[in-house]
Amino acid sequence: MHLTDKDYWEVMKAFFAEEGLVKQHLGSYNDFVQNTLQRIIDEIRGITIEVPDRTYDIKFGTIEVREPRVVEVDGTVRSVYPREARIRNLTYAAPLYLDIILNEGGREKLESVNIGDLPIMVKSDLCLLSNRTPEELIRRGEDPDEVGGYFIVNGSERVIVSLEDLAPNRVLIEVDNRGSKPVYKGKVFSTTVGFRARIEMTLKSKGGMAVSIPGVPVPVPFVILMRTLGVETDREVADMVSLNDEILNELEPSFKAAVNIQTVEGCHTVHR
Repeated sequence: MHLTDKDYWEVMKAFFAEEGLVKQHLGSYNDFVQNTLQRIIDEIRGITIEVPDRTYDIKFGTIEVREPRVVEVDGTVRSVYPREARIRNLTYAAPLYLDIILNEGGREKLESVNIGDLPIMVKSDLCLLSNRTPEELIRRGEDPDEVGGYFIVNGSERVIVSLEDLAPNRVLIEVDNRGSKPVYKGKVFSTTVGFRARIEMTLKSKGGMAVSIPGVPVPVPFVILMRTLGVETDREVADMVSLNDEILNELEPSFKAAVNIQTVEGCHTVHR
């Protein structure tokens, strides 16, 4: 079967008709509001406040994002739609309410507290335009073909620019063929809360393996690194890598290269 340019265009149009241009933005924002916000609160759990002669234990409970609204000068609160936010230079946002449990003198007191406002992404699940018919949108002066995926801040439309990044905590393998012999590399972006570091292991053309670690100026031989981590014998290192004889044979140059290394300068001499 031969595909023509017209066939490719039909596939593209079908994709955009089904998925839209901003589905990734809307899906990410909805997941943040519905799941990630609560996970952040659950990780923090609460705080302890100490004042003279008294200690307050405050626990955090459920966080809730309510409808987009505007507070008028006279203090009245009412719903606001994106069109009005643009015209009046408002921020299209909704209040955040957090359940706070205060332990005072052995008595627990539950209170829902407004901790701020969260900008609402247009056409997300929290947006007032979602799940409205085209006729309803037209009556309110909104565009029935609105795709959303952006925010309205002080009347201006703002979008989060997508950034392509390598997957965290997954080993990626690549081959460098620029030299006379290929050099094999395995790297991982080690990520946890508030920390991100790139760890790279290189299999040199002579067979030795070295590991690049943030904060260390030169690559560290693999065997030396394992000994630093508390693995005392070569046999233990080999057992932790693999029980496959073919793979164990590949480790021999690394063991030989690490025999006489005593300092960081020695690492540099072997692996430069």
